[in-house]
Formats: sequence, structure tokens, C-alpha cells
Amino acid sequence: MFEDRVFMFDEFLTVWFTLVTVVSFCLSVSASCHVILTKRDTATTLGWVGIIWLVPVVGLILYLLFGINRIKRRASLLRANQPNVEIPVAKAIATSDRLLDTVGDDCTHLNSLAQLTGDLTERPLLFGNSVTPLFNGDQAYPEMLKAIDEAKKSITLGVYIFDNDPSGRAFLAALRRAKDRGVEIRVLIDDIGSRYTWPPIPGLLREAGITVETFLPPRVWWRFPFSNLRNHRKILVVDGYLGFTGGLNIRIGNYLQTDWQNLPDGGVPAYLNEKKAKSLIPRKINYHPIRDIHFKLEGPVVTQMQEVFAQDWAFSTGERLIGEPWFLSHEADGPSLARGIADGPDEDFEKLRMTILGGLACAQKSILICTPYFLPDTTLATALNIAALRGVEVDVILPSENNISVVGWATMSKLWELLEHGCRIWFQPPPFDHTKLMIVDEAWTLFGSGNWDPRSLRLNFEFNVECYDEKLATQLAAHLQDKISRCHLVTLPEVEARPLRLKLRDGIAGLFSPYL
Repeated sequence: MFEDRVFMFDEFLTVWFTLVTVVSFCLSVSASCHVILTKRDTATTLGWVGIIWLVPVVGLILYLLFGINRIKRRASLLRANQPNVEIPVAKAIATSDRLLDTVGDDCTHLNSLAQLTGDLTERPLLFGNSVTPLFNGDQAYPEMLKAIDEAKKSITLGVYIFDNDPSGRAFLAALRRAKDRGVEIRVLIDDIGSRYTWPPIPGLLREAGITVETFLPPRVWWRFPFSNLRNHRKILVVDGYLGFTGGLNIRIGNYLQTDWQNLPDGGVPAYLNEKKAKSLIPRKINYHPIRDIHFKLEGPVVTQMQEVFAQDWAFSTGERLIGEPWFLSHEADGPSLARGIADGPDEDFEKLRMTILGGLACAQKSILICTPYFLPDTTLATALNIAALRGVEVDVILPSENNISVVGWATMSKLWELLEHGCRIWFQPPPFDHTKLMIVDEAWTLFGSGNWDPRSLRLNFEFNVECYDEKLATQLAAHLQDKISRCHLVTLPEVEARPLRLKLRDGIAGLFSPYL
């Protein structure tokens, strides 16, 4: 009897093992087919197929969790049942003649770049904009807070990091005052970015009665795959006509010259009782200084900024922001031609990357790049090298000490590819520089939230602005040249002379660059 039971149990295990093997094989075949049909990059395709087959079951689970872009599917379903945002910008669409009048006879080649970005984004290039650079939080935050305090109808704020610190609570207080005046307010914070300080700021915003939502919160296990797909955009629009965008998050480190410890933050919001306030306000503030540039925009391009925020808000909440008080007509009287460029792992996939490639291909005199995270793929590195070999002056400004060590190591592993073909790499001393800026021929400027790394160019939701304005580009180029005057020029012999242990460390980090 006992032997019969053992035999039956062994037979059951055999059948069960065979069934699991067959099911696993079929699922692996199906997943491999999905990879081959949906992935555009050969290295990514080979990597996922290898993981699926070399690590049975576990590789399949990893692909189901991290390899499938569910964002695009969700966005498509959401937008299929909703009308497009109608933006009143028809009177401000720039013609090719106006573009040539703006950039001058020496930059007629930029007309092809404008055509490229127009076809990519399906958004028009708009004239009549005013673009003002604001350096660090010392200049940007007072302007942003002033705009909030002067708001009459609406405020939309989308940001990656919104810290619960004196800077964050200054914005909270201004938003509360605007709400008390009857201003309509919507705040969208990336869920991961809201957790850099504890307790998170959304709790304080909700206590203040402000309508706030977090982007893709991984509250349950099936939302965990979205932890890599973050909303990295920084957009503030006031009354539909005044906008701010660039690289700044809301955190105390962006103050470099202001005595942040004496800011009129108040500490305890008046509308909270003392017990509640103590539970929501952190006792310790970690100050890490950060250089950055933000931009104040007025004119029709602000409507494109609002359009992007409205799409993100609808994606996150289902609420549509249509017409007044969110969208208003604009007076077109500024000197800049500008266009918003949304990028993300949904319908906007790789638009920023292709815009950058277009800028590199069009350049005839100079390319100036400042970025905190520099992990160019083979195509971008080749485009930079080709520009240098064509005689274009290519300068890339990077932080000498990266705030994410492994990213700095991976960057070092790639520098030789550029240095051996004539690109100049400059290391900027601390404090850490978070500036994201690209200038071509001192006539075309690209600024916003996007970095030169796979996370920004493939995984994150980003927002950038291209601007055709010789005066603005010259001003910003002078700012970057001033940075260069204090930088260290990296040489190929210097990179090659590093100790073997550092080369190995950096090379290993470079293997993970698609995921950093």
C-alpha cells in the first residue's frame, strides 16, 4: 500500500513537472515573440530574449513586470474616449519666412530642424514668445511665487520632486493663499519624487484643501511595473498665459546664495493644529546645493505647456481641463519662436532623442551641451563625433562629482569614444550642476527637463522647449562659456591613464547604462 502511494506521488510529480515545463515553454515562446515584435533596439531585444530563456520562469516574470510598456496602452485607451485639447494658437503659427527673419541669413539651415521637430511633435512652431532664463532657485523661486500670488483664475503645477522643506512649504503657503482667493488649482507630483522627504508634501497640500494627485503611485503589486516610468516634467502655468519650465524641482538645495534658513516659511501652517503640524513637518533638513536653470515664458507657447499638463492630469485623474480658466488666448509680442516638445514612453516615444539628433546633424559652427547625466547611446555618440569631424566645435559640460556615483562611473567609461574624435569634455567643480541645456550655432536652444541618458530618452515623461532666438542663445552660450572658464578639460591620455581597477569599475557600471 505504501509503495503504491509512493508510486502515485512520483507519477503526480512527473505529470506536474511536465505540465509546468510545457506551460513555461509556451509562455517563454510567447514572451519572446512579444519582445521581437515590440522592441526596436536590437541589444534590448537580445537581452530580454536571453533573460527569458537563460533564467526560466524568473526571466519570464521579470519581463512581464518590467519589459512591457503598459503606459502606451493605457494612454491610448484613455485618449480614445476623450476629445483633443483645442488650443487657441492658430494666429501665432510661425511661417518659414518668419523663422528665417528671426535666425538671420547665417542660420537658414535651421529651417530643416524646425520642419523635423514639427513633423515629430505635430505641434506648430509659435512666434511672439518671451523667454527669460532664471538662474538657480534664488532667481526662479521668487518669480514663481510672485506669479502664484498674482494668479487670478487658474494654477497648474506639475513637478517631479516637491520636497517637504522650507522651499516646498513656501510654495504650499502661496498655493493656499491663491485657493483662498478662489483660484482653481491642480497640482500633479510624481509619486516617487514626492517621497524624497518624509512625511511627503501631498499630505500637507491635501490638508490645505488643494487638489493634488500623484503620478503612477505603485500602491499595489500590479502597478509596481510603473516604478521606472516617472513623470520628470517641470511645468507651472498661471492664468493660462504665464509659464515656467526647465530643470528645477522644488527643494531647498536650489538656493545657492539665499539664506534659506531664514526664509519666511513659517514652519507650522496656520490652518493646522499643533499636533497635526508636528506630524507633517520634518525636523531635519538635508541641504545639498544644486546649480540649475529655469525659464519664465510668456506667449502662445505657454498654451502648449498647459496642453501637456492637461494630458498628464487626465491620464492620472480622468478629469479634463478644457477651455477657461485653463486655456486663454495670448498676445504675441515677444521675440522668440518656440515649440513645446513632450517626450515619454507613450505616444511621444523618442521625440526628444530625435530632436537632439536633428540638432546635431544641422549644426555648422558650434554645439554647447550642459547636462548632469551623460550616457549617450551609440547613435548619439556617433552624431556628436560626426559633428566634430565636420569641423563643428562640440563642448560638453558635466559635473566633476556626480550626485549618483554609479552614473558618474558609467559616464567615465564612455568618454574615450568622444575624446578620440575631437569632442571637448569639461568637468565642472562642485556644487553639483543640474542644468539641462543644448545650444546650436548660438541661434537654437533646447531646454527643459530631459537629460542625455536612457532614463530621460526612453523611460521618463519629459518636457522640453526648442527656441529660435539669436539673442537668447547668445546669452545662454555666454553663460556656458563662463562655466567652461572654471572647468577642467578632460583629455584622452588622462582617461586612458586611470588605474585598471577604476577602468573595470566604470566599465561594469557602463554595462548597466541602459537602466541608469
